[in-house]
Formats: sequence, C-alpha cells, structure tokens
Amino acid sequence: MKILPAFLISTLAMNAQPLYIGTGGQNDSKGIYLADFDSEKGTLTVPVLAAEYQSAGFLALHPEKPILYSIGEPKEKFPNGQSAIAAFTIGSGNSLTFLGEAPGGGNGNCHLAVDASGRTVTVANYGDGSFASIRLGPDGKPDETVTVVKNPGSGPNQQRQQEAHTHGVYFDNANRFLFVPDLGIDKVLIYKFDPATSELAPNTPADLKTAPGAGPRHMAFSPDEKHAYVINELDNTILAATFDSSTGGLTQVQTITTLPADFKNPNSTSEIEVHPTGDFVYGSNRGHDSIVAYQRDRKTGKLTLLQHAPCGGKTPRHFKIHPSGKWLLCAHQDSNTISVLPLNPETGKLGEPSSTIPTPNPICLLFPAK
Repeated sequence: MKILPAFLISTLAMNAQPLYIGTGGQNDSKGIYLADFDSEKGTLTVPVLAAEYQSAGFLALHPEKPILYSIGEPKEKFPNGQSAIAAFTIGSGNSLTFLGEAPGGGNGNCHLAVDASGRTVTVANYGDGSFASIRLGPDGKPDETVTVVKNPGSGPNQQRQQEAHTHGVYFDNANRFLFVPDLGIDKVLIYKFDPATSELAPNTPADLKTAPGAGPRHMAFSPDEKHAYVINELDNTILAATFDSSTGGLTQVQTITTLPADFKNPNSTSEIEVHPTGDFVYGSNRGHDSIVAYQRDRKTGKLTLLQHAPCGGKTPRHFKIHPSGKWLLCAHQDSNTISVLPLNPETGKLGEPSSTIPTPNPICLLFPAK
C-alpha cells in the first residue's frame, strides 16, 4: 500500500479547498504550509509543512502554470546579500516541489506579484527600499533581473522613514502599470510595465502622495477598478483614490481612520482587501487586534465605517477573504494562529471567529484558483 504524505491525505479525504500559508521564519516556522478549508462549515484543518524555505513570507501564483512563488532567503547566498524569489511546482494533492530560485534585486524582500502574462514576477524589497522585475523562463522559473529601481527620499518619522522602504507591488488588470506603496517616502509609485520585455519605466503621473508620516504599506483595487485603496501603516488610515486606467493616475478622494476614536494605545495597520462584490473594504489593525469594515460607495469610492470586529488573535499580519465572500481568514503573527470569521455578504459585517487553528508565525494566506 502506498503511503501518502499527511497533507495529501488531508486534501484527498476532505475534498476541501486548499490554503497555502507563508510564514516568517520565527517561532519554529519552516516554510510554506498547507491546510484544507471547508467553505460550507467554515473549518480549517491544522496546517502541515508543504515545503521548507527560509522566511517564505508572501506568496503568489502563476496565472496559467501550476507554480507557486515565494519570497525568502536563498538556499545558497546571492551577491550583495540579495533575498530570493523561489518557485515551487504544485503537484498532486497540492504538494509543492522546489523548482528554482533567483536573486530578488535587493535585500529584505516583503511582497511579490506575478503579471497577467506569466512572464514576470515583481518584488518589493523593504530592506534597501528597492523594487525589481524578474523575467520568468518558459518553465516558470525565475531567471534574470530586468529592472531594479531605488528611489531617494525620507519621511518625518525618524524611526521608520529615514529612507525608502517599498512594501508592496501591484499590477492593474490591463497589465500596463505597476504600483508600489513605499512606507519610507509616503508615496505610491507608479511605473509603466512592458509585459513583452519585463521592463519598468517611469510614468507620468509618477506617484500618489499620502500625508507626511502616513507610511503607505499595501493597496487593493475595487473589482470594477474605478477605485484603489491604500492602507497606511504609520498613521492608521486608509486612503481612497479614483483610478484613471488610461494614465495610471490615482487621485485621492478620502482618508479615513482605521481605529475607534477612544483607542489610544499603539497600533499599526497591515493588510487591506476589497470584498468580491465591491461593496465593502476591510483593513487589519495590529495593536487594536481587529478587522475594520467599511461600506464602499461604488460611485465616489468613499468609505463609511461599519464595524471594528475582533480578529481572534494577536497581531493580524494578513487576512484573506474567501472567494465565496462568506468568510474572512485572519493570520495572527504573534499568537501563531489563524482564525476563521464568518462574513455576511449582504451587510459586510463580520461575526465572532468560528474556529482558531495553531500555525507557526503566519504572515500570508493564499487560496489557489480552482
């Protein structure tokens, strides 16, 4: 009788939707984990290790091939201490097999994105404030670094903004622009993208400026792509902007706090996501340990507060809304858990966590496309 790995047994037996979990390399975490999520019951199996990789934080999928990409530290050292982009082949039972790795163009990487053509992966390097585009080979392996950009500048927060600190990379649906929130210089940088060559080039307009000291971290587009939402880590706000798909331009229409008025303790924000219906926007508060929910006006893009929901753990580093729109899964970096929160797709409000599962140092959740 053939003995199957634990994660393969789990996926086959339950016929549930897989969830990949990137971890930060602390609290005995060893790489990328795999769990099964039952979207009918809202239950998650205890994650098991799918692939060992040091500091395998944020994850992304190839748009066509069964390949998963991860940031992390290379198996073999790269020149100038560069961090790595790694690729894993997704096999039967959603198992992962290491395919290859390449330098990420800088050090201290924190986020990545694969373009719609599947020929480029981009990476944000928080450590040195750079971002880069990396060509993918025909087999999906990361190959040569094509463009590396490092912008000068600083911000008023002397502890966190002494220099640039890129924190995310995002493509528009048309695959024409790359958007890069930079926590250190209070800008969302806008670059032209050529999918044929993987090259990045300066754009006009060049950026969206936030308030001084805001610290833009991550962003999300509405499904209709009329609006973009930027979560600011340092001043605990969300900036709403209109998006001009012809020029790449972002124009601010609102900035709204993520915290209750009476909360005075330390806090920093982390993740942001728009509900699949486009009617609601969510952000995570680390310190208040909550998910903030807003109603979205589809015409203006402006947000109205709905709720501050307890997230079920400590330090919600990342969360992911299930494609059904009925559940929000929250990864708690400091309590080493993942909680499942029911979500009412009609009202946008979150309920009490239905389950909480132990997971070592989770910092990214990813549902593979069916």
